[in-house]
Amino acid sequence: PHKGGPRSPANTKRSCNGTGTRRNMGFGSSNKNLPFHTKVVAGGVSGVMELCCFHPVDTIAKRLMTNRTGTSLNTVAFGTVYAEAPLLTKWMSLYPGLQFATAYKVMQRTYKFGMQPVVYEYMDKRLNQSKVLTQAMAGAVVGAGEVALLPFDVLKIRSQTNPESLRGKGLWQLIANENFTLYRGWNWTIARNVPGSFALFGGNSLTKQMLGLDPKMSGQATLAQNAIASVAGATCSITVAAPMDVIKTRIQQNSHKQMSGVKIVADLVREEGPTAFFKGLGPKILVVGPKLVFSMTIAQSVLGWFARRQ
Repeated sequence: PHKGGPRSPANTKRSCNGTGTRRNMGFGSSNKNLPFHTKVVAGGVSGVMELCCFHPVDTIAKRLMTNRTGTSLNTVAFGTVYAEAPLLTKWMSLYPGLQFATAYKVMQRTYKFGMQPVVYEYMDKRLNQSKVLTQAMAGAVVGAGEVALLPFDVLKIRSQTNPESLRGKGLWQLIANENFTLYRGWNWTIARNVPGSFALFGGNSLTKQMLGLDPKMSGQATLAQNAIASVAGATCSITVAAPMDVIKTRIQQNSHKQMSGVKIVADLVREEGPTAFFKGLGPKILVVGPKLVFSMTIAQSVLGWFARRQ
């Protein structure tokens, strides 16, 4: 047992949380010593697991956002074909276009959770800003870069809301045939992603600060504190980005038609009213908390596993 004097590096390392084990590691400054590939793997694993659990709810939210009628929730969510089908058949109908969803979600989470810590570390060394603001700015930069994945997002949303337009066509055939038309709405996508990612990572970091955690020691956060911060950041993010998300979704749903974002906004306000900008917000808020808590927890657990093997 230790009886005074300077503590050894091993003892100091083991006493991080007073129980001989490290506390759950967070994103950003707490993972600076981990290689880049570990952050990429962590993001990829979280994307796969998130897709399996939450794709059905995402499908329902997308169908609500693109619905222009006053039909019942059951009909909007499952369509007229599956509205009266058995429960298991209904559930399986919420997994349309899984190949597009897999390509998009796994790459998105790998990029988002893998690159945000890297951008944060780069900015933190060069900017004399608070840790919270730097985390938010790094998130905004990464959010803007997500536009590169837009074709996969377009095909995923179209498969969820207009599957007939994709029937009998493969992924690479669609990309080859449509080329840059799959990037329609890229400016609206950036307009949604930048404030959304800023609010996500900034809200997460600010909440940890409000919980009494030093932003410079974000790796000291417990699992419960990470969960609370993730729910707060995700709720801020989805609320701020909701109007742009509705516009982006409708552009992507109709990407095979020549409809500008401005015309979609004008039609939406004239036909459905300003509240239509927040269509689908309820289901997204209900799922976005556990969804992001789940994916961020998985990513942190994988990072922790790599850390223990170093």
